Amino acid sequence: MTIKNVVFDFGGVLLDWNPRYFYRDVFKDDEKMEYFIKNIVTSTWNAQMDRGRTFEECMKELSDLNPEFKNEINMYRSGWEKMLKGEIPEGLKVFNAVLNSGKFKMYGLTNWSSETFPYAYNKYTFLQKLEGIVVSGEEKMIKPEKGIYLTLLERYNLVPEETFFMDDNINNVEVALSRGMHAVQFTGTDENLEQIAKILDIKI
Repeated sequence: MTIKNVVFDFGGVLLDWNPRYFYRDVFKDDEKMEYFIKNIVTSTWNAQMDRGRTFEECMKELSDLNPEFKNEINMYRSGWEKMLKGEIPEGLKVFNAVLNSGKFKMYGLTNWSSETFPYAYNKYTFLQKLEGIVVSGEEKMIKPEKGIYLTLLERYNLVPEETFFMDDNINNVEVALSRGMHAVQFTGTDENLEQIAKILDIKI
């Protein structure tokens, strides 16, 4: 069956988001910063906002548990925009190649807080070229939960076998495959771009 739809993950594929970009200046000590990111503001904690909880609620809860880091935790929302460094060149290269081929409808499926997504959408205007985007914070579900993939397919009437998905997280890729979609882990290497080009039969 011909692939007609291409679905992009955002963070780690199209956009470079990392709390270190902000907290390096806050701590001025890489060891302390790494401890804080790996043990306090963890990816599991951040996923709560991606699933639709408010920053305010999550920061208060975490501060109560870790009072010694209260100030740093409470900077998480105000410093968030500095955590978003910019486009990932390799991902943007794929995006533009897919767009310029004129062969596909393009969509987004992202784990992102509904509070901060508007900033990214307005700043990185290439995202506005997508036909539709499913944002986890708005759906109260995150990848790799199966429901969010079904939301994407149902909302935009996509046939899984006609849909190709790329994500930097292998768990998210595996669930897409289990839903009947074509999917590849995005790594940004030359071999990876060649693999994507071959599947979509386009020049990247």
